[in-house]
Amino acid sequence: MPKLTRISTDEIYEAHPFVREILSRLETSGFEAVLIGGVVRDGLQAQLDRDVIYPPHDIDIATAALPGEIRHLFRDRPIIGVGEEFGVLLIVAPDGQTYEVATFRVESEYDGRWPAKVDLVRDLKTDVLRRDLTMNGLAANAEGEVIDLVGGIKDLVDRRVTTIGDPAIRFGEDHLRMMRVIRFACRMDGVIDQATAQAIRQHAASILAISSERIGSELLRILETSRAARGIELLDELGLLPHVLPELSSCHHVPQPEEYHPEGDVFVHTIEAMRVADRFVVDPIVKLAVLIHDIGKPVALKRNDGRNMGGHCAIGARMAKDIGRRLRLSKLQTQRLTGLVRNHMRIADFPKMGKGKQIRFLSEGEVPEARTPATRYPLFFDLLQVLISDCEASAHRSSGWSPILRETIDVMDHIEQVCDLQRARDILDGHDLKKLGLSPGPKLGHILDQVHDRILAGLISTSDEAIVYVKSLIEQDAAASDKN
Repeated sequence: MPKLTRISTDEIYEAHPFVREILSRLETSGFEAVLIGGVVRDGLQAQLDRDVIYPPHDIDIATAALPGEIRHLFRDRPIIGVGEEFGVLLIVAPDGQTYEVATFRVESEYDGRWPAKVDLVRDLKTDVLRRDLTMNGLAANAEGEVIDLVGGIKDLVDRRVTTIGDPAIRFGEDHLRMMRVIRFACRMDGVIDQATAQAIRQHAASILAISSERIGSELLRILETSRAARGIELLDELGLLPHVLPELSSCHHVPQPEEYHPEGDVFVHTIEAMRVADRFVVDPIVKLAVLIHDIGKPVALKRNDGRNMGGHCAIGARMAKDIGRRLRLSKLQTQRLTGLVRNHMRIADFPKMGKGKQIRFLSEGEVPEARTPATRYPLFFDLLQVLISDCEASAHRSSGWSPILRETIDVMDHIEQVCDLQRARDILDGHDLKKLGLSPGPKLGHILDQVHDRILAGLISTSDEAIVYVKSLIEQDAAASDKN
């Protein structure tokens, strides 16, 4: 194992040349200036051959210089005072990149979310001691020599997530730090310090004081890691899950037919599905869909007097919509999440559908100009990821998803060889039906779907053939009405 005493500043300066200039100007003027936080942490992790991006996109710099002094030293550069009252400035480099330069500070009078008082100080140690985790309290000078005032290097080597100082105090300052501890444990495949874990258990309910938007953002960051399943287990074990996702917590001890789910109850199945998703799913919204795909089962079981879980997809979709709104996801993210939960079992019937229905299902949200199948049909391929995760965590395994994948390949080949949905609409649309005397409404939509099904199946290839078929349907409908 390498001796961790410095980070590679050459790599930093190659990617961020103005960082060297910032540090140099500050130090030449007599002000201590350091790289701090993630850039130092990940610089050391890179030496441990861990999966990190180094150098990172964002570089944080802390200094003894006050905001006015920083402005004077960089008067030749544009400066954005995003948080100047807290000692934070953004300096715009010649290449357009922005760099956060913050005066050493100490914070006090927290309300569990934000500090009410910030005092600017001249010494690094005071600044470091107010930070959250030991691994985030590491600093380095311009030459890359690491300054470790809180035992962060040892915790980093041991993969141990530990707060700086008393964890109860750190969590009392910002309750969201409890979720951040779990995120870092997932990112570095680490363990949580015993005292830190105990403090989370004792203060878990205080997470409710945090805005749903911040909770949602932190949850997605946990899901972005490759150990999201462990993250959800930690949220559960440390008492945060009932406050963060009570719908999922309610899946504990909800029985399932052992024939299909020998792995256990709904919650156990969900964690197993997340473990599968961790191996190949990247998008956190798709992972969230895997996480909540079965949250409708407890409600469905109760509504059906314990007989079955019929209707759980529709129930779960409504709950997913509520979750999306509660966590302040974007409208598009909420729509995607809701659709994935609603359709996670419908896709299992894909091989049984007629060609027209298959193509319409596949083409929902289509991006025609995209080059690859996954980017052309993003919603469908998101749904495939949920299906694979779901099946692999049950008795079905590959027998549950491989037939759908084979059918998908056949349908995409059919689209290439015969017709896609846009081509069907070009051959005949609603305006054409209105010209034939049909009024807007369900009847027109039903006939249009019938015609499009035949076009997509390759049985109709021209507008004239489509109109002939429409007229035959109208005549059939009229004859049926006369008989009645």
